[in-house]
Amino acid sequence: MTKPVRIEGLLIEYWLTLMTAPNDMTQTPATKSKKKIHLLPLLILAGGVMAFFVLGGADYLSFETLRDNRQDILAWTADHYLLAVLGFVLAYHVAVMFSLPGAVWLSLTGGFLFGTVEATAYIVVGATAGAVGIFLLARYALYDFFHARVGKALVKMEKGFQEDALSYMLVLRLVPIFPFWLVNLVPALLGVKLSTYTIGTFVGIIPGAFVYASVGSGLGAVFDEGRTPDLGVIFSPEVIAPIIGLALLAMVPVLYKKMKQRGKA
Repeated sequence: MTKPVRIEGLLIEYWLTLMTAPNDMTQTPATKSKKKIHLLPLLILAGGVMAFFVLGGADYLSFETLRDNRQDILAWTADHYLLAVLGFVLAYHVAVMFSLPGAVWLSLTGGFLFGTVEATAYIVVGATAGAVGIFLLARYALYDFFHARVGKALVKMEKGFQEDALSYMLVLRLVPIFPFWLVNLVPALLGVKLSTYTIGTFVGIIPGAFVYASVGSGLGAVFDEGRTPDLGVIFSPEVIAPIIGLALLAMVPVLYKKMKQRGKA
């Protein structure tokens, strides 16, 4: 019986493989160059995460910071709207690409600054761009290692996922069961086309982005009342039920194909 593939364990093993690989005279210049190139994306990501915490980025991700400075932030946004939008999209892109904490906080801030509809659009653009960035880095740095390490088990999983990749991508993005960073990595390792991944990500995150942006748009009233916004709203029945309905709808092509195959058997 084939053992389940553990993505986290393989990531750790990949890192240790790169860090402990022998650097002897039998390696050709091309081999050494390839190892350096494959290590570079991981060093960039690790450096970005380290810089975020060292520079105190996490200290700014709080409702208290937004509440205490909201008048100045709103005034600056009104005076420099285009720059504020570009800065927000870029911040979301970086947060997703480097898997930094605070994406939910950014979504709420976007709703607070720009309104529900506009913030949803900016969130989707920034998050999709960041997800595409980490997808490309993961495919470049990890794809060969995972296939060499897992072998036939990954090839079988890859084939099954690719047959209905868009449906699976929509389900993974719509239903917040798995961590966002993990959903960014797995399709890259399973050989999903970039276009399919991008479309699935763009469309699939719209409902969640809309919910959080709508909560953020009401932060002013929440602050005035001295309360903290309820972030569990996305899991309330009236919100999660339609999202699950969309996920089930996305799975219709997969179920239809399987039923059709059984009918021919």
